[in-house]
Amino acid sequence: MKALIVDDEKLALSRLKRVLNENNIFDIFEFNNPLEAIKELSKTKFDVAFLDISMPNFSGLELAELILNIEPKTFIVFQTAYEDYALDAFKKGGIGYLLKPIDSLEVKKILEKIYLYKEEKKISKKILGKVSNKIYLVEIDEIFYIKADLYEIMIRTKDNFIYAKKKISDIEELLQDRDFFRVHRSYIVNVDKIKSVKSVEQSKLEIYFDDIEEFIVSSKDGAKDFREYLDRKTI
Repeated sequence: MKALIVDDEKLALSRLKRVLNENNIFDIFEFNNPLEAIKELSKTKFDVAFLDISMPNFSGLELAELILNIEPKTFIVFQTAYEDYALDAFKKGGIGYLLKPIDSLEVKKILEKIYLYKEEKKISKKILGKVSNKIYLVEIDEIFYIKADLYEIMIRTKDNFIYAKKKISDIEELLQDRDFFRVHRSYIVNVDKIKSVKSVEQSKLEIYFDDIEEFIVSSKDGAKDFREYLDRKTI
């Protein structure tokens, strides 16, 4: 795994590097200056980036946005001495949030989560989610629809609403070879679970499903694209 560390505090950078080495991560690029890190981003792709949130010239939140624009598959981990940034960090796509002084056990937990997500993407058969404190591995074929909900997603199965800290764009990529379609910026539907489709005002669609009572409403553009998709499928 190739890791990027950006932190203007040399002591914190050195400690994190040591902890990563203890977890068998040695391919590490480290920078005290975020502007120097930006230059490296044009040449190197990273699996994970550990970013200090509060830095001069360029914040870790701004740097995360830049990294994800260049390589959306990068896992972002934020580190800071302040708890106040947690919500902003997750909104920016962070998979983890480390409080200084960095705890080696917390780093290990985040790395385990990253390895699990990478394996999940590789097999593309199940999605990891939670209901309260219970963990589920959701079979792709069991999904009726997926809804973006703040900085996580809600997965609708026949019996449950299961939550996962993922971006809907990442799930869309995971499902790109399956019969799923994004009908709205907040909704992806399993086409095989659709019972009926009804045109409503503003050229949108109400989409109904087998075995569950609720329906969802597409966007206007999503409805247009979905109609074209269905036309192609029926040719």
